[in-house]
Amino acid sequence: MTRALLVVGHPGHELRVYGWLRSVRPVVHVLTDGSGREGTSRLRSTTAVIEDAGAARGTIYGRMTDSGIYKAILDGEHGRFTALADELADAIVSDGIDTVAGDAVEGFNPSHDVCRYVVNAAVRLARARTGRDIACYAFPLEAAPDAPLSAGGALRLRLDEAVLSQKLSAAEAYEELRAEVRRALDRFGPEAFRTECLWPADVSDRYGWDAGRTPFYEMHGAQRVACGAYERVVTFREHVKPLADALWCHRAAV
Repeated sequence: MTRALLVVGHPGHELRVYGWLRSVRPVVHVLTDGSGREGTSRLRSTTAVIEDAGAARGTIYGRMTDSGIYKAILDGEHGRFTALADELADAIVSDGIDTVAGDAVEGFNPSHDVCRYVVNAAVRLARARTGRDIACYAFPLEAAPDAPLSAGGALRLRLDEAVLSQKLSAAEAYEELRAEVRRALDRFGPEAFRTECLWPADVSDRYGWDAGRTPFYEMHGAQRVACGAYERVVTFREHVKPLADALWCHRAAV
């Protein structure tokens, strides 16, 4: 039987792999509370999804607010993220986890990308401690559900009518994400969410990203600063890259 861990940056990301969630019933860790600028946590809605799927909550569950994680990235508080990697590695080892899945690097939101760097660090630590080949997967959040993230070897689930209907119902019932769900359905169509792809993540890839490319979050952040909504812009080179480097080099005491 697969013993799995799901690690996401924000509450609601579990909806992208709803069928896998119901099938595997992983322990779910959520880095932030999804409170956004409005300050309203989304954890209650995610808890309902997790409990209905028969999955379990992990020890990391809304550990930071959205504003808190952005501040930690901007201020270079790398220790907060290496500590998260240590905690996840401990959970992987102690619970005999053999499969870990989480957000992909897409350059859309820095919290999503940082979540991936934390996951990769945790898997590297756990592999070093156990000598086991712990499988690690990523799934897209902004791109199409079956968007290719690597050369191959994806876990593919094609949901039957009953599970697809449950998935769409769970998404539409997620009150705090109603607008985002509607945009995704308008963009891709309901049928696109029948297939779930979890792609092998290369934990030896330090950034999972072309370091010379400007991510969307950087351009969007600059626009928000210009109109007075944000005070500072999260950039890859100044903020995210050094954090990725810190997680890459991190070696916890064994």
